[in-house]
Amino acid sequence: MAASTAAGKQRIPKVAKVKNKAPAEVQITAEQLLREAKERELELLPPPPQQKITDEEELNDYKLRKRKTFEDNIRKNRTVISNWIKYAQWEESLKEIQRARSIYERALDVDYRNITLWLKYAEMEMKNRQVNHARNIWDRAITTLPRVNQFWYKYTYMEEMLGNIAGARQVFERWMEWRPEEQAWHSYINFELRYKEVDRARTIYERFVLVHPDVKNWIKYARFEEKHGYFAHARKVYERAVEFFGDEHMDEHLYVAFAKFEENQKEFERVRVIYKYALDRISKQEAQELFKNYTIFEKKFGDRRGIEDIIVSKRRFQYEEEVKANPHNYDAWFDYLRLVESDAEAETVREVYERAIANVPPVQEKRHWKRYIYLWINYALYEELEAKDPERTRQVYQASLELIPHKKFTFAKMWLLYAQFEIRQKNLPFARRALVLWKSYIDFEIEQEETERTRNLYRRLLQRTQHVKVWISFAQFELSSGKEGSLAKCRQIYEEANKTMRNCEEKEERLMLLESWRSFEDEFGTASDKERVDKLMPEKVKKRRKVQADDGSDAGWEEYYDYIFPEDAANQPNLKLLAMAKLWKKQQQEKEAGEQDPDADTAEREAGPSCSY
Repeated sequence: MAASTAAGKQRIPKVAKVKNKAPAEVQITAEQLLREAKERELELLPPPPQQKITDEEELNDYKLRKRKTFEDNIRKNRTVISNWIKYAQWEESLKEIQRARSIYERALDVDYRNITLWLKYAEMEMKNRQVNHARNIWDRAITTLPRVNQFWYKYTYMEEMLGNIAGARQVFERWMEWRPEEQAWHSYINFELRYKEVDRARTIYERFVLVHPDVKNWIKYARFEEKHGYFAHARKVYERAVEFFGDEHMDEHLYVAFAKFEENQKEFERVRVIYKYALDRISKQEAQELFKNYTIFEKKFGDRRGIEDIIVSKRRFQYEEEVKANPHNYDAWFDYLRLVESDAEAETVREVYERAIANVPPVQEKRHWKRYIYLWINYALYEELEAKDPERTRQVYQASLELIPHKKFTFAKMWLLYAQFEIRQKNLPFARRALVLWKSYIDFEIEQEETERTRNLYRRLLQRTQHVKVWISFAQFELSSGKEGSLAKCRQIYEEANKTMRNCEEKEERLMLLESWRSFEDEFGTASDKERVDKLMPEKVKKRRKVQADDGSDAGWEEYYDYIFPEDAANQPNLKLLAMAKLWKKQQQEKEAGEQDPDADTAEREAGPSCSY
């Protein structure tokens, strides 16, 4: 019993205790371990014994065992396609083509999307000269997986090698129906060119540039025509390409290629037309290569005039970019217009002027319109002096006068220029309508002592313009009329003008009116009349404002003088506070000056008390 109990006990192995935990003197690195493992792999193993098959029975036995091994491997994992391929290739090595074919078919049932499987299957049929079988496999492959280009390439190559040109062409046509990548189209074109079928290749190019409408493909098409000597066809292709892409999708490479083609044909005038056409429609940033090639062309075949045209074109591109970035940069428009006036046709100049005057200042303030109005003046002068077109000149003047907001401000120079133009054209009725002769008309009525007619003329003139000089002239007329109550009527005109001009943008014009009114009161008015006008006079204040450059960026600050009228000061509490602060500062300065000069204080005390304000 004790013996059986002892035998039944399991002996627990003792764990060896590490007595010395210090590192060994010689350390073994991981690199040494890997190198040793590699060296052991290189040890030569004895080759397996060669088995010699002497009769058919042994051969059948060997085949049976080998097939069983392959089938077992397939049964273990059917999705490993490499096992199927090895199995089929082994059967092929034994010339068992039917069995190999069966294995490939079984494999395709497992994974028909495997590209390698189709390729190995078709290669086996082709290797064994089974053409119809191979053709059938390729046909099934391109039907099942039409986006695999490798199948199409192999299929067409096989048909071509067999001399079946019509069959290869048919396969290419089926391929093109799927709109494949560009290289496929080039393969089809090269196929036709190998058999001198230029017309067929042209037809393919026609379809190709529509399926893949890239500039480079149109250029390839044109160069194909040029290479085969069809220069008229090549030119037609370039022209169609320019029309096809239009102005929205223009590309400088297309025009460079077109120009070089014409240069090769010695059509130098055509080259210039192409370059100028492109430069007028492509932005400067996208036309660097175009400029470069145009310059090289003019240096080779052009004259001084041609090179100057290039420089002008570059400057035009620069101005175009500037006015696009800031359409209200009128100085850029002036430079641009000077350039086109010196070199371009009249229609081009008019087109630039029309674009320039379309950029009306967004704010109806006269200071914003001062530069803008000169665009209209220059436009009218160009039409009169350069284009020699009086009717268009008249239209320009009339359009400008209709555009100016005369109720807020006007430009006397525009009326004068228009009237002077009509006088040069010997058209006095139009000149009279343009008001230049208003003063002469008024002077005529004054000479005739037609006071009421003169007054009506002034009223009619004020309906057209509220210019301060018209008001002052009206007031002086009433003063010089010599009629009873002329002073009262003159004062009434000044009061009416002051009320009208309260909303005037140009404060200097209102100040001019008040100064004229004060001069009148100084000569003819009472003390209360003078005091009343003095109370209407503005305060001159120095201010600062931000200045913006032409591109819209900040350009620092500038000082300017502004006029604060009493009604403006009443509506702005800050101005009252500022006035009180100035008064307090003045009193402090006077007080400090008195403390520093005791003699002056003594003299002041001796002189007696004084009033302070």
